[in-house]
Amino acid sequence: MTIPLGRGRAPARHRTWSRVRPYAGIALDLGSARTRVWMSGRGTILDVPTVTFPGTGATYPIQRGTIVDAPGTGRMLNRLLGHRLPRFGRPLLVLTTPVLGGIAYRAQARAAVEVLRPRAVLTVPTARAVAIAADADPTCPLLVVDIGAHLTEVTLLADGAVTDARHTALGTSDLDGHTPPSRITEAVAAMVTTMLEQDHTSETFEAVHRGALLAGGGALRPDITYRLADRLRAPVQPVSAPHTAAVRGAAKLLQSAQAHPSADAITDARHR
Repeated sequence: MTIPLGRGRAPARHRTWSRVRPYAGIALDLGSARTRVWMSGRGTILDVPTVTFPGTGATYPIQRGTIVDAPGTGRMLNRLLGHRLPRFGRPLLVLTTPVLGGIAYRAQARAAVEVLRPRAVLTVPTARAVAIAADADPTCPLLVVDIGAHLTEVTLLADGAVTDARHTALGTSDLDGHTPPSRITEAVAAMVTTMLEQDHTSETFEAVHRGALLAGGGALRPDITYRLADRLRAPVQPVSAPHTAAVRGAAKLLQSAQAHPSADAITDARHR
């Protein structure tokens, strides 16, 4: 399925580059249950199950926020995007990554996306991409709660950078008659409590007091939203279109890089 990215004012182009033809770009969010892609020039988001078909039925190359099959992930991306790539030139790719995925995840992800022949791969923590999509004020501490199908992340951002993070291998796909929504809200509350206890500054307190930004499929469930606000005793604000927030934030970063296609801009984005 495809989802409109949403109209917004296009980023201004630097005059030095006004005559340069924009190069192709891809924003990619590899989720355990769904993979979401935005490609420059199309204006829509491709939203499909994260499955690959090696010949004997569907398999799942990403599980609980971990890439368990990089070649399989590459085959999936080739099937989805190979025929959509430009005939000439190599795309710039902005890839969201789990906050606590670490070097191992980024290495696996970079190996998988090589099938797309990217000219460069820029990675951004999922929580930061969500904050960018929500146009959150980067100068204020921000608590981002991302409740996906198989993974829940709680991240503290300060000045736009990750300063603390927790996660649990629990998501909305685990909820059934035997696992109520309260299990997720209790897990989030426990992670926030630990962050408050271990923070020797006032950043976590300020972020909780201002209210958590909620993303992922869990933000589409009022039972989780209301329970979480009650448990934290603080406001909880679901981001607009929360299930696609991460890829939309990555798309904004991509558009910024395309508006300033210089080596300095690419280097700067890579290290954020």
